[in-house]
Amino acid sequence: MQSNMAPHGMVVTPHHLASQSALAVLRDGGSAIEAMVSAAASIAVVYPHMNGLGGDGFWLIVPPEGEPIAIDASGAAGSLATPDAYAGLAQIPQRGPQAALTVAGTVSGWQEALTISQSLTGRALPLSRLLDDATRYADHGIPVTASQVGATASKLAELRDVPGFSSAFLLNGEVPHTGQRFRQPVLANTLRQLAREGLESFYRGELANAIAADAERLGMPITLEDLQNHRARRPAPLRLDHSRGTLWNLAPPTQGLVSLAILGITDRLAMADADEVDTVHRIVEATKQAFGLRDAHITDPRHLQVDIQSLLTPEWLEAMAAAIDTTQAAPWGKGKGPGDTVWMGAMDNSGLAVSFIQSIYHEFGSGVVLPGSGLLWQNRGAAFSLDPEHLLALAPGKQPFHTLNPAAARLKDGRTLVYGSMGGDGQPQTQATLFTRYVIQNMALQESIRAPRWLLGRTWGQSSDSLKLEGRFSEESSARLRTLGHEVEMLEEFSEAVGHAGAIVRHPDGVFEGAFDPRSNGSAAGY
Repeated sequence: MQSNMAPHGMVVTPHHLASQSALAVLRDGGSAIEAMVSAAASIAVVYPHMNGLGGDGFWLIVPPEGEPIAIDASGAAGSLATPDAYAGLAQIPQRGPQAALTVAGTVSGWQEALTISQSLTGRALPLSRLLDDATRYADHGIPVTASQVGATASKLAELRDVPGFSSAFLLNGEVPHTGQRFRQPVLANTLRQLAREGLESFYRGELANAIAADAERLGMPITLEDLQNHRARRPAPLRLDHSRGTLWNLAPPTQGLVSLAILGITDRLAMADADEVDTVHRIVEATKQAFGLRDAHITDPRHLQVDIQSLLTPEWLEAMAAAIDTTQAAPWGKGKGPGDTVWMGAMDNSGLAVSFIQSIYHEFGSGVVLPGSGLLWQNRGAAFSLDPEHLLALAPGKQPFHTLNPAAARLKDGRTLVYGSMGGDGQPQTQATLFTRYVIQNMALQESIRAPRWLLGRTWGQSSDSLKLEGRFSEESSARLRTLGHEVEMLEEFSEAVGHAGAIVRHPDGVFEGAFDPRSNGSAAGY
C-alpha cells in the first residue's frame, strides 16, 4: 500500500467522513487546528463507541517554528465523587452513573485550540462552519460501522440497562447491522446549541445547566459547579532528545512518559539492524521498563513526587536500556488494560501541525447517555483506586490517570512527524513500532502502519497480559518469541486490539505524506 501525498495539506483520521470534514476546512482556508476541531466533532458522531463530546481530549500543536503547545482537556472527578460515595465497593464500577464521575473536558480543548489558532493565524472560521458536518451526520444519520456493531454486540449485556444506552444505540431494541442508518437527533440539537451559543455553553451556559440537571437526576457525582470550574490547561509537553531528532508528548496525567521512554531506551539498542523478532522483543522489553516508571509515578500533576521530565535524561534511559536482556524476556505484571480512543492528525500549508486524541475510555464509556443533550459520558474515572494509599486514590477534583498521549517529532533531516494510535496500553507500543519502522528502519510510512503489530497486555474483556501477535506474523517468528520467554497468543490478521494508528509527515520540500490504519474505517486525505 502506498502513502497518500499532497502539496498543500493533509489530514488522517480513523473514519473517512471525519477526514473529509477536516479536509474541507483546509480547502476553505482554515488552519490545521480548525480542521481538527471539525474532525473531532464529526468523529464524535460517526464513531460514537470510540469517543464523544462526553469524553476528554489532548492536543499537541507544533507550529512551523518554535516550541510545541500542549493542551490538557481532561476533566477531574466531580465534587460528589468521594470515597464514601463508593463505600462497600471493591472498585469503581466501569459502567453506569457511578462510573460517569469525571467532568467531560474535550469541548474545552476545542475552545482552547481555537484560541491558539486565532493567535497564530490572525483569523477564524465561524464555529458553525466547523460543526456543520457533525450536526448533519447526527441529524440525518450515518451508516453504522462494523466496529460499532462489534462493540455494541460484545458489550450489550453490561450496557443494555444503563440509563439512556438502549434508546440511543439500539435500533428497534436490537444491535444495528453494518451499514444501517443511525441517527442521533438529540446530539444534533446539542451541536446546534454549541454553534449558536459558543463552546463555553458546555461549562458555563444553558447547556451546562441541562447537563448538570440530568447528572443529578441520574445519580452522577458531577454538579453544575464542577462544570463551571473546569478549564483546559496548557502544560509544558515532555521532550526526548533522540539520535534522529526531538520528540514530544504529553505530561501527566497522561502516559506520554511511557511513549517517549520506550523510544529513548530503544535508541540505545541498535534497532536499525534488528530483524522482525528482535524488533518486537526489544520494544516489548523497553515497554516493561517504561510501564514500571508509569506505575510508580504518573498521577494528577498536582500530586507528582518527581519531575517527570527528569526520567527522560540520558542517565535514566541508559540505565533502563542496560537492564534489558536481548536474549530473554523479563517477567511482567498486569497492565492498565484496554481503552477506546481516536487519534487524528492534521497539517496545513503554513506548516502548522496537530496531533490530537479524543476518548471516552472504554468502548461506549460509562454507557450513560444524558437524555437532554444526547451526550454519551465517559468512564475515565474508573481508573481511580478506592485504596486511600494508592497513587491513583479517588478524591473530588483529582484528575485520573490517562492512557491518552498524542505524539510529534522534528527530525534532524528536516521532516516533521505527527503520529499516534488508540488502544490503552497499546498506544505507546504502537507509537514505538511506527516510529522505529519508519524513522529507524526506513520502512515506507503506510507499510509501517499496515505491517503486523502486537500488544503486550490485555484486550477488551480479557484479563490475560500475554504478548498478543497479529496472525500475519509467521510461525517461525512466534516460535522464536516463545523461545525468548514470551507468553505468545495469536490474534486475527488485522485486529483492532492493536489499535488504529495514523501518521502525517511534512517533508523538507513542503510535501505532505499521510498514512492511515487499514484496521479502521479511516483515510489519509490531502489536497
